[in-house]
Amino acid sequence: MSSNLSQVQELISRINQSIIGQEKVVEKIMVVFLANGNLLLEGLPGLAKTRAIKSLSKELKASLSRIQFTPDLLPSDITGTEIFQPDSEEAFVFKQGPIFANLVLADEINRAPAKVQAALLEAMEERQVTVAGKTYKMEPLFMVMATQNPVEQEGTYPLPEAQMDRFLMKIIMDYPDDDSEKKILRLVREESKGITEKHDPFEQELIFNARKEIQNIEVSEAAEKYIVDLIFATRYPDRYSEQLDKWIDFGASPRGTIALDKCARVMAWLRGRDFVDPDDVRAVIKEVLRHRLILSYEANAERIGPDQVIDELLKVVAVV
Repeated sequence: MSSNLSQVQELISRINQSIIGQEKVVEKIMVVFLANGNLLLEGLPGLAKTRAIKSLSKELKASLSRIQFTPDLLPSDITGTEIFQPDSEEAFVFKQGPIFANLVLADEINRAPAKVQAALLEAMEERQVTVAGKTYKMEPLFMVMATQNPVEQEGTYPLPEAQMDRFLMKIIMDYPDDDSEKKILRLVREESKGITEKHDPFEQELIFNARKEIQNIEVSEAAEKYIVDLIFATRYPDRYSEQLDKWIDFGASPRGTIALDKCARVMAWLRGRDFVDPDDVRAVIKEVLRHRLILSYEANAERIGPDQVIDELLKVVAVV
């Protein structure tokens, strides 16, 4: 085991001590971070979505910005704007917005209009913003974690399917089990008394070093074929299964193929291997594809969700 892997595992362990009962969610957040992507986290209020990214920031010496999305938000509230300063050498000085941080929490992204969402997604994709003809780069270590609430859809602006594709993963956060709930109570009591375990945070260089190692993870031709076959089954479902053909209107783009490859390599690295096997692909496929599939009217009428479609996908696509 490399020293970088052991340190990343320690980082995950520390976050799990703060976000109790959400080990799979924490692991997937780390997969996105190591793959240099952005994530969409969906869950009911009070499930520690905000706490998750705050814990990552605290344990990693990374700056954090939190943007509360509301219907009156403007694109400049995110990217920043030029301010007139008559006494300075330049009449207009650019004041950076909250997007200029290592970790950006876009809280309830579906509560702001499309123009604001587009400003955020442009920064995510291009890793830069342009204001008044000038381009400003993001931090080298950068990730957006957007959250949305699956309930209370009145007065919201759902992200268009084509823009959802910009997120490397969509992670669903559910309720913790009863044992975890008891541990949460005890943790909050201890924190209210000031009883918290303190650690020296990890340097950002850890993530850059880990990413270099992940680049060297081997993907065999068989693993490549399995990834491509899974994506093609979403595009041409009639070749694989009657059920899939009935449920899927539009499948994943090449961006989905690239995302599945990236995330599978990160998962292999986290498991201490230098090659990708089918289990790594299956471990990340739901988070990678659930927001990239456009389901049919029949699927929606039968209350078939993307996760059920992906389960069927895994049944009908053979491992080479």
